[in-house]
Amino acid sequence: MLEHCDTLEVIDAVLRRDLPQGHCWRRYNHDAYGQKDDGQAYDGTGVGRSWPILTGERGHYELAAGRDALPFITTLEKMANEGGMIAEQLWDADPVAGSKFTCGSPTGSAMPLCWSHAEYLSLVRSHRDGLFFDRIDPAHARYVLDPHPHTHEIWTLRHQTRRIPEGRTLRIILAAPATCRWTFDGWKTHTDTPASECGLPGLWHFDLPTPELTPTAIIEWTFCWEEDEPRWEGRNFQVTVA
Repeated sequence: MLEHCDTLEVIDAVLRRDLPQGHCWRRYNHDAYGQKDDGQAYDGTGVGRSWPILTGERGHYELAAGRDALPFITTLEKMANEGGMIAEQLWDADPVAGSKFTCGSPTGSAMPLCWSHAEYLSLVRSHRDGLFFDRIDPAHARYVLDPHPHTHEIWTLRHQTRRIPEGRTLRIILAAPATCRWTFDGWKTHTDTPASECGLPGLWHFDLPTPELTPTAIIEWTFCWEEDEPRWEGRNFQVTVA
């Protein structure tokens, strides 16, 4: 088990490869899209190698975090061949005897990969501007400059949240009209609340007054579907306040 590691530390430990040109990353662990260990071509199975585009993506992250993206630009430029083309993947293992595969060299993948070149150009522009040139400013304002605390937790039949933080409202979203029968006291008492239309086609919702509950409290509910003949769901659901 990994403890006391943030996401970047885990990613770097598992996916980062140190090539002669600089840092590069694999897409994900157990990636099977790439040359085999002996250099044979991908035939449905193989080993996914390091992708230069991910060096560019990490450069964008570093820029967003207030750090310098230039080292990542330089690394991408070193990854290009004599004609300035950037490959889809680079070999990141020991050299294969009698082959072209040495650490940091292109594999048999696409070259040039336009996606990699676009990432390079995007990073150069972003570095010059000092921010993402394609940043969505309304989203940046909403979630970075003036973030608002979450007030709701969403529950659906496909995403059955089991715990919610204290003080948040549990919003249940359904794909058909129904009445919710819910209880805070283990069914000693209950309340029926009809769902309201969300304003989006085919969706209904209701909010349960969970903000008044203290930690470890449990709310339970079920549904009566408003069909030609009303039909009970036949099972109960519950959420615990964390």
